[in-house]
Amino acid sequence: MEYRQLGNSGLMVSKFTLGTMTFGGEGNMAKVGDIDASGARTMIDKALDAGVNIFDTANMYSGGASEELLGQALGNKRSDVLVATKVRFPMGDGPNDRGLSRSHIRQQIDASLKRLNTDYIDLYQMHQWDGVTPLEETLETFDTLVRHGKIRYYGISNFSAWHAMKVMAVCEREGFIKPVSQQIHYTAQAREAEYELMPAAHDMGIGTMIWSPLAGGLLSGKYRRDAEQPEGTRFSEGWEEPPISNEKRLFDLIETLVEVGDAHNVSAAQVALAWITGRPGVTTTVVGARKEHQLDDNLAAAHLELSHDEVEAIEKVSRPELLYPYWHQRKTASDRFGPADQVLHANFAKGD
Repeated sequence: MEYRQLGNSGLMVSKFTLGTMTFGGEGNMAKVGDIDASGARTMIDKALDAGVNIFDTANMYSGGASEELLGQALGNKRSDVLVATKVRFPMGDGPNDRGLSRSHIRQQIDASLKRLNTDYIDLYQMHQWDGVTPLEETLETFDTLVRHGKIRYYGISNFSAWHAMKVMAVCEREGFIKPVSQQIHYTAQAREAEYELMPAAHDMGIGTMIWSPLAGGLLSGKYRRDAEQPEGTRFSEGWEEPPISNEKRLFDLIETLVEVGDAHNVSAAQVALAWITGRPGVTTTVVGARKEHQLDDNLAAAHLELSHDEVEAIEKVSRPELLYPYWHQRKTASDRFGPADQVLHANFAKGD
């Protein structure tokens, strides 16, 4: 397993992170998975054997059950691994049971520590933007949690690039400890992150964690053009992330992933994972699974190397169009592109 530096921190994380959204299976999360305590221990042991050193969860996954199962399953291995969790979404019906206020964060960090059976969180993440709470209040609270030892690092998740840049600006102005990571959705099917989020992360020096790298299973190879939708999947049970805006383009991509996979005698899922872990600026990719064999297959992608021609084949069927101002910049300013600009523009050969 390869280990990579998480942003400008001194933290080294494995190329793959084990995501635990499938742990618990309570409420709406039952559509994603319903792994129990025994299954959680098996999944964690498999990940550890493969060299994974970071486990990702959230307080709202199955109403806290995911955190509880992760804490139980790790047991005395806790000090040997990194635990990441999140805060922001509703954890009750009251008006203050959500968001990134000092009150909600303080309440939820203690609840997460108790469920995880630990004294500290390695990476505490803002699960989504809160446009109501003053950013100074949120960041001062995270800064204090680091200084008091309840968390060691923190990150953002599902923020836009201007949100992220504002976070860094406030931290700089107020002298707060800065976030070290962003967790975002980014796949060969959904490459919007290349417009702003990935260049911004490069410029700010923060690491990038990828959630749902198989697009909720769309890129696993189970879904094929003109075929019946497989049963027992997230989408067959009403899960709607990510949205599908261009079905033809999606199936063109899937066919390419399958073709490349056949050449290596591996699954389309492994190809999709090898592609995303090889993208510039991607630090770690969060993989989760409902079944043991799915996790085995995902983790095997750590050893798959794609050729230049294979990457180009995937690029050809998935490259996003250049939106304004990027097409104009490419036409008129490419002589002075910096490294952050190239995160997007390097995908386009001259003349494209």
